[in-house]
Amino acid sequence: MMKVLSRVGSWLAVALLWLLHWLPAPVLGSLGRALGRLLYRFGRGRVTDTNLALCFPDMPEAERKALGLRHFEALGRSAIEMGILWFGSDRRVLDMVPVTGLEHWERIKDGPIILFAPHFIGLNMGGARMGHQVPGSASIYSRQKNPVLDRLFLKGRRRFGDPLLLSRQDGMRGIVKALREGRMLYFLPDMDFGPRDAIFVPFFGVPAATVTALPRLAKLGRATVLPVVAWQRESGYEAEIFPPWEDYPTGDLEADVRRMNAFIEERVREHPEQYFWAHKRFKTRPPGEPSPYRRK
Repeated sequence: MMKVLSRVGSWLAVALLWLLHWLPAPVLGSLGRALGRLLYRFGRGRVTDTNLALCFPDMPEAERKALGLRHFEALGRSAIEMGILWFGSDRRVLDMVPVTGLEHWERIKDGPIILFAPHFIGLNMGGARMGHQVPGSASIYSRQKNPVLDRLFLKGRRRFGDPLLLSRQDGMRGIVKALREGRMLYFLPDMDFGPRDAIFVPFFGVPAATVTALPRLAKLGRATVLPVVAWQRESGYEAEIFPPWEDYPTGDLEADVRRMNAFIEERVREHPEQYFWAHKRFKTRPPGEPSPYRRK
């Protein structure tokens, strides 16, 4: 019975997003920020506050609280605007997400590319836009627990460019095969997936379990790493492509993973409210170290 009620509630929420997507962007933005303020208070605000305290220990608590609230306002806006990605016209979506830095992609487009996309607020919009830019690319998809949301997220991921979606649970073989076929891989390796295939390297000075897949895939797939960040802007989003990484990987796995985290830190400092702070980035700890998210 609870599963049925959950599905009914999910479909009602989706119906609401369908109705809302017809509204002008400024109105959606206001509604999304209001939703975010509610989520901050009743959702994962505590997780966000913990992450910000770990990463910015010298920042006054009042400033961290304000930053956490801005993060949830941006998060709420992105959630409301998913309705545009799912139900809006192709032209509206594509106009909403311009791409900058395409000259970096043009330099290396004839070889296999890993488009390294950290978890910033606009990653779904950025993924759709880059899928349109490079048809036939590949991406890794993790199934959502909610079947209604799973169906819609798949719709959004498959909407532009007919991408190849690969399951994280199937391992690296299919990913390497896709890269060697010349497909561009839209890759998001900066979350805590547990201790498997991860090493502890600093993230804002805090040891963080970080998967080593980026340098390993770059080596196995003979691919160039091309960073992209999907920013949330006042009028929509922007997929900003950065210069390709030279001499990567180096063969020093720890140094290569540290470089990945250092790049993310640099981008976070540009727009700290837009990184996905609601994720328990430090839930996997070294042996004997307690979880920072444990209620005291």
